[in-house]
Amino acid sequence: MRAIILAGGKGARLAPYTTILPKPLMPIGDMSIIEVVIRQLAHYGIHDLTLAVGYLAELLMAYCGDGSKFNSKINYSREEQPLGTAGPLTLIPDLNETFFMMNGDLLTSIDYKAMLQYHRERGALATIACHKRDAKIDFGVIELTEDNWISNYIEKPVYHYSVSMGIYIFEPAILNYIPRGQYLDLPDLIKKLLAEGQKVNVYNFDGYWLDIGRHDDYEKAIEEFAENRHRFFP
Repeated sequence: MRAIILAGGKGARLAPYTTILPKPLMPIGDMSIIEVVIRQLAHYGIHDLTLAVGYLAELLMAYCGDGSKFNSKINYSREEQPLGTAGPLTLIPDLNETFFMMNGDLLTSIDYKAMLQYHRERGALATIACHKRDAKIDFGVIELTEDNWISNYIEKPVYHYSVSMGIYIFEPAILNYIPRGQYLDLPDLIKKLLAEGQKVNVYNFDGYWLDIGRHDDYEKAIEEFAENRHRFFP
């Protein structure tokens, strides 16, 4: 089984740390974020990894090496110009079997084996791992009619959403929908699949997940990892 890890972004929201360190190498506890991801994948039998690198690629390549220290095999795909989150797939050779694709900066306790089994049972071209999130609005929300009469007044509502966790499973045929060498983000790829009449599968996960994108998320990840390390390494 193969996994593609997206590790080429600049991580601007975590500046100034990421001016000298790629976000996947940010430490949580005694290891980097990406090391946690790699070791989790290895636990579930996913040892063949490709890191899609760009920004500060040399640092990532020096840290991860050939993957042997993680009981994995790592190779690299380097983009000379930004291709978004889906575009880098066209640079990776031999994607001829089902594969995972994920961000290299997330902290989760997801069972990759269970997700893969669900994907295969559904016969999907693409499966997205989703997590339920609540968004509280700290204002009174007014709903209007077309001619500006108030139809409803909701005080500090809470809205419920299913959000992408940044973990995907794709069949090789997904490459037919990605133009080679052109910039394409994953949300746009999913919209393209839907426009083409393809059904996109969702794997709902209600365990732990944190996207380490902002300073407060990063601080929370450090705290959670220190207190609940066993949760992330079954």
